[in-house]
Amino acid sequence: MPIAVEQVIEALRPVQDPELHRSIVDLGMVRDVEVSAAGVVTLTVVLTIVGCPLRNEITNRVNGALRADPSVSDVNLTFGVMTDAERENVRRIVHGDAASSAGSQTAHGHAEGRSIPFAQPGSKTRPLLISSGKGGVGKSSVTTNLAVALAARGHSVGIVDADIYGFSIPRMLGADRDPVAIDQMLLPPEAWGVRCISIGYFVPDGQAVVWRGPMLHKALEQFLTDVYWDEPDFLLVDMPPGTGDIALSLSQYLPRAEVYVVTTPQQAAQKVARLSAAMAEKVNLTVRGVIENMSWFTGDDGKKYEIFGSGGGQELADELNVPLLAQIPLLNALREGGDDGHPITAVDPTSETAMIFHQMAERIATELKPKKIFSSALKIS
Repeated sequence: MPIAVEQVIEALRPVQDPELHRSIVDLGMVRDVEVSAAGVVTLTVVLTIVGCPLRNEITNRVNGALRADPSVSDVNLTFGVMTDAERENVRRIVHGDAASSAGSQTAHGHAEGRSIPFAQPGSKTRPLLISSGKGGVGKSSVTTNLAVALAARGHSVGIVDADIYGFSIPRMLGADRDPVAIDQMLLPPEAWGVRCISIGYFVPDGQAVVWRGPMLHKALEQFLTDVYWDEPDFLLVDMPPGTGDIALSLSQYLPRAEVYVVTTPQQAAQKVARLSAAMAEKVNLTVRGVIENMSWFTGDDGKKYEIFGSGGGQELADELNVPLLAQIPLLNALREGGDDGHPITAVDPTSETAMIFHQMAERIATELKPKKIFSSALKIS
C-alpha cells in the first residue's frame, strides 16, 4: 500500500533547511505533494531565493527522509521560489519583526531598530571579544581556530569580524560564499561548523574601507541584529587593533561580553595588550584570560627557539589576575591554514597546535563558564 500524503508530510517534518535550521514543513516550503498507486512521491519545495546555494543539500535531505520508507518507490522533487510575501513570513518566523522590538541605543544593549539579542535577559549566547590592542599578533588566526575548536566540541558558533578596516575572517575560515538575503535578513555563510559575517562580503575585492565612526557603528549594529545567528552558544568577535569607536560600540551592544586578550611574548606587545585590558575595565567588561601567540618556533633540530622572547603572556596574566589559557607556537602550517581557508584545528586536529586550541576551547566552555548574570526576575528598561 503506498504511503499517504499525510505520512509524507510527517516524514519531511524533521528535515531542516540547512541555513535556517527550521523544518521545511513548518517554514511552508513543501507544496503539491502527490503519491501515485506505485508509491512514487511527487512534491515541490519552494526555496527562499533563486539559485539557493544549498539546493543539493535540500535534495539529499528530502530524498533521504522519504526513501527511508519502504513503501516509497521513487521521489520526483521539483523546486520553486517563494514570493516576497512568503519570504517576509519566513523572516518573521525565524527572526521576529524589527518593528515590534524597537528600542533606543544605550548601554541597555538596544540599537535604533531591533534589539541586540545577545544583550537580552535569558540569552544563552556567550559573546567572546578576542582583543589585542595592537595588530600583528595573530588575533584573527586565534579567533578562527578557537571558533572551530568550540564547534568541534558540538557547540553552535558564530564569528563577527569587527576588524572593519583589516577584515580577514572569511578568508581564514574558508567561508567564501556570500551571505544570503531574505527580506532584509542576512544568512551568514558557514564553514567548519562556524558561521561568520564580515564587511569583506560587501566590499569589492581590493577596495579599502574608508569610513568614519557613525558608519562603523551602523555596520556593527547590523551584524548583530540583521544577521540570523539563531542564538549560538558562542559568538566570537574578532576585534580591531586599538581602543577606539568599534571597541566602545561593542561594549554597549554586548554588555555581557567576556574579553580574551591575545599577546606575543615580547614586552612591546604585552604593554599594548595591557591597554586593551584597561579599556575593558573602563567599560565594565571582564577580562577572562590571556592567550600568548607565537610563543616559540621549533626548528628542524627539534629545539624550541623563543624568537620573540618569553614570559610576556604569563606576566600579563599575573598582572590582570586571570589565567594564561594557552601558549601557541609559531608554525608554518598555522599560517598556511589561514591563507587558504583550512584552519589547522579543523584539518589536522591531532597536531600539537590544534590540541592547544581544543584544550583552550574546553577550558573556556567549562572552567571559565560564567555564573548566571541575569535573574529571571530582572527587568531591563
